[in-house]
This record gives sequence, C-alpha cells and structure tokens, in this order.
Amino acid sequence: MLKNSWLISSIALSTALAIPVSASATEKQAVSSAETTSAAEPNLEIALPAPAPAVIQAQSAPVLMAMELEVSPAMTQVTSVSQLTDVRPTDWAFQALQSLVERYGCIVGYPDRTFRGNRALTRFEFAAGLNACLDKIQELIAAATADFVRKEDLETVKKLQEEFTTELAALRGRVEGLEVRTATLEKQQFSTTTKLSGEVIFTIADAFGNLPRDGEINTVFNNRVRLNFLTSFTGKDRLRIRLQAGNATRLLSNPTIPNAQNNYQRTNEGNFPYDGGGIAAGGVVTDSNNGNNSVFLDVLDYRFPVGDNITVSVFGNGALHHYYADTVNPFFDGGGGGQNAISRFAERNPIYRIGPFGAGVGVNLKLNDNFKFDVGYISNTANNPGTDAGLFNGNYSALAQLVFSGGTKFKLGLTYVRGYERNNPGLTAGNNLNFGGTGTTFANLNNNSLLRGRSFPVESNSFGVQASFRPTPGIVINGWGGYTDANIIGLGGADIWNFALAVGFPDLGKKGNFLGFVGGAEPTLRGIGFAGSNLSPAFASRSQDFALHFEAFYKYQLTDNISITPGVIYLPSVNQNAGIPGRNSNSDVVIGVIRTTFAF
Repeated sequence: MLKNSWLISSIALSTALAIPVSASATEKQAVSSAETTSAAEPNLEIALPAPAPAVIQAQSAPVLMAMELEVSPAMTQVTSVSQLTDVRPTDWAFQALQSLVERYGCIVGYPDRTFRGNRALTRFEFAAGLNACLDKIQELIAAATADFVRKEDLETVKKLQEEFTTELAALRGRVEGLEVRTATLEKQQFSTTTKLSGEVIFTIADAFGNLPRDGEINTVFNNRVRLNFLTSFTGKDRLRIRLQAGNATRLLSNPTIPNAQNNYQRTNEGNFPYDGGGIAAGGVVTDSNNGNNSVFLDVLDYRFPVGDNITVSVFGNGALHHYYADTVNPFFDGGGGGQNAISRFAERNPIYRIGPFGAGVGVNLKLNDNFKFDVGYISNTANNPGTDAGLFNGNYSALAQLVFSGGTKFKLGLTYVRGYERNNPGLTAGNNLNFGGTGTTFANLNNNSLLRGRSFPVESNSFGVQASFRPTPGIVINGWGGYTDANIIGLGGADIWNFALAVGFPDLGKKGNFLGFVGGAEPTLRGIGFAGSNLSPAFASRSQDFALHFEAFYKYQLTDNISITPGVIYLPSVNQNAGIPGRNSNSDVVIGVIRTTFAF
C-alpha cells in the first residue's frame, strides 16, 4: 500500500492524463507491491525523479493540446468519459479520468474519439497537463460556481503543484520566451508571403590535352550567384523572381574568339551547368550568366494549381522545359545549379534544352497514380512584334511528354520536342539549333563551322526516351536516348543523336553525399542531307564518331548548407575527333573541377 496520499493522487492524475512517470528505486518497490492488489492494473513503474531538461514533446499527449503553445483544431474538448472509445469502465484509472473530464474539463481527445492513454511522457509533459488543469480550476474559482472543487482535490493539486514547481516555472518561462521571440520575428521578418533562398557556387577548373582551339587553357576560378524570391498568395501557388550574376566562362567554347575560321575548334562538350554563353541578338541572354558578374533578371514565373490534378506554370522570362517537365533523371539533374552533376550533359537529355530561353507556359496533368502528362510552349521572340517574331511567328520550342511511374523504384518518360529557330543573319557566328550548351559545334548546326558562315532557319523534331530505376535506397540507375531530325530550310536535313547511362549512390558515406558516374555521347551530327559547296571545309573532313562523354563526381555534404564536389570529365573524341586540312586531329581532353556550393 502506498503511504504518500499525494503520490496516490498523482498516480490517478498521471494515469488520467496518459502520463506513466519513470520511478526511483524506493518508489518502484512500493508501486510493485501495490500492483499485485489488482489484476486489472497494468505493470507501471511510477516515481518522480529529479527535474529533466526543459524539453516539451507536445506531440506525445492529447492533453498538451489544451496549452497555449499550439492548439490543433482537430483536438476536441471531452465532456464525458463515454466519448472516449478506448477508455473502459474496467480500467483501473477510469474513476480518476472520469472526475478530471466531467468535473474539471482537463482532457481533450483525438478526432477518432480516442484518448490513447498508454503513452509514456516526461515530467515536463506531465507538468503541461497539470498546468492545463490548474488553469481550468482557476476559471471555476473565478466563476464562483457552487460545489465546483472538492477540498481533497485542492489538497492534491496543491501538493502536485509543489512537486512540479520547477517544471511549471520552466514551462511558463518557455511560453513567455516563445511569445517574445515570436514578437521579434514578426517585427524583423522579411515578408509574410515571400521567402528568400539562394545559391552561391565557387569553382576551380582546368582542362588538359590537345585542346580544340588554338592555345592552352589556364586554371580558372569563377563564381555564380542566384537569389530566389519565392512568394505564395494562397499557400499552393508560387511566384518566383530570380536574380543572377556570375563570371564563369566555358572552357572549350569561348564565344569571344572573333576569328570565324576557328569556330570549328570550339565545342559545347564538357560545359558546366552554370558557365556562361554571352548575349545573343537583341540583348537576349542565351545562357546562365553574362560573364561579368552583372546582376540580371534570370527567371520570372508563376505556378498555380487548377483543381487537384492540373498545375500551370506561366513564364515571363528565362523559361526552360525542365522548369516544369519531369526529366526522369533524379539525383543528377540539378536545375542548372551546383548541387548535382558537374556537367550540363549529365543533368538531363539535351532535347529538353532545345530552343532558347524565353517566355511561355507549361502544364502538368496528373492522369492517375501512375501516369502524368507534361506539355509546354516557349518563345524567345514573344515580346518582339517585328517580322518573323512574336509569340507564334518567331523562334519557339514546344514539348509534349508522357511519364509512367511504377511506385518509388521505376519511372519512364517518352518525350517529343518541336522546335523552330531562325538565327540573326547579322551574326558572324551563332547556332541554328540550340542544345543549350551541350554537344559538338556541328550538332548545333553552327553557321560558320558547318554552313560557310550563312544563316538558315531550322525546324526540328526531337524524340527522347528516359528511364530511372532505383532497386535500393542506396543505388539509382538512369538512362536516356535522344534523336533529333533537323531540317535546315533551303538546304536539307540533318540527323543528330545523343545517349547516356548514369549510375549513382545516394548518401554514400554520409547523408546528403552522392557518388555519380555518367557515360554516353553528347549531341553528335551523324548524317547530313546535303554536300558540296554548301558545306564548310571544317566539316567536310570530319568523322562522324560519337562525341563520347565520361564523367565521375562525388558530392560531399560538409554541412546542411555547404557541399564540396570534386569531379572529372573525359572527352575522348572532342568535336567529332578530326581536323581540317593542314591540322591534326583533336586528342583526348580531360577536365578537372572542384565545386563548392553554398545553399540557403
């Protein structure tokens, strides 16, 4: 038999509040002897040890929802013990619980009408429940209700209050501290609707080998900065305004070389996701930065749901298909950032990049749990009312894609992209087909290296198959194949191919780490439907070898916000691996990089 009446009352109260309390050695023995007096009583270890650290685990007990910390509307006040479906009259604490519910209203229940009183709580959680009852009793006293509190109950509460003085004081102190911190945050917050996120990339890189342009490449140290202002008006939509600056320049394709005859030596192979490509006609930024750390508006878009199964993305600037469409290349596709693969090519099938940055719309339609459909349209002449321009009469790229998802392990995508690009005839160099900074000069139908400096409009039809398989949480296998049928209007057709296989190991060595390997061929011109005087000598003697690409990298997650990624890219057949008369063939090229990324 327990000798301390306050302990007996606390046992009843703690049981009613779903609070088994861990015990000291002497009180364990006392409780152990008391447990043998009733077969209906559970095996409890009850005692009150020294105060624990000030930690409140509000998710552990329904009674805590009565506190002023955070009350869930799903928790409802119980007015009768019969409302609790998991509390039976044969339970040894039934009478104590009934008293607390019906006399003092200290208890709340879960939405499914359960109390869930078999959970173990800390002293601080018990103190939180006690505090709720104290507040209720004080309300009754203030109301001067007749026969509202029994004298013995007051004595019990008084002793419990004395026992838990430390916890109650700490609890109230934490509540007051939270109120002060909340008030401070409200005064100092950036916005009630807008969140600021960003990414800063620092890169040290170099290339080695008989490079595909005159001269050698020196070691470079460059950067790229993105600031995203993400705003939600309904909680389900998102307005994104991205400011960007950087100075990264492509290693193997330097757009500042003025001599047109050297264009055959440049290539878009091995480019990083964040290196720059200069500014095209009309001041349109054609790549991820303008190379001189000037700040510009990179992306402006608004995404919102239409019903439960449709999501619409409207782009005012900087649109790309992979901003709304599933590229089916998890862990490697980093959205042009510094978190995943170290090359543009390894991020996704290059056909997603066909067409320049611009304005447009993308729609995602969920057909059922296994199938979804992506469709979009982008134009970089949308704001130009001139001839052969505008939203529908100028350059454009349209995508349609069906994606099948077989649970969490397998995904398959079938993609079609229709494109039209008309290069500015005033340019002495440029691309008539844009694979977004990937592939050989010839695959991009460069008007100098392939077409003797002349510019022709190009319409294209591209087809892609992408697949991803994750047999275990620690392994992911991705792959794709892409084919582009390009029609150089006024000359003839061209066949362009690319493919890749990627294998990755998520969380290798540490959560957040990633080891990746990629092998394949960047966009390569494999066939041409015209010849003779229409072709530049730079291509006439070229082989049609695939522009092979091999890549390995390891992202080490130093902290939650900082990662370091060393990597290497091997290009054994740069720019289709042949020279022009009087020059030697290109040899192998190796690119080494150490990338440090700060994300916030």
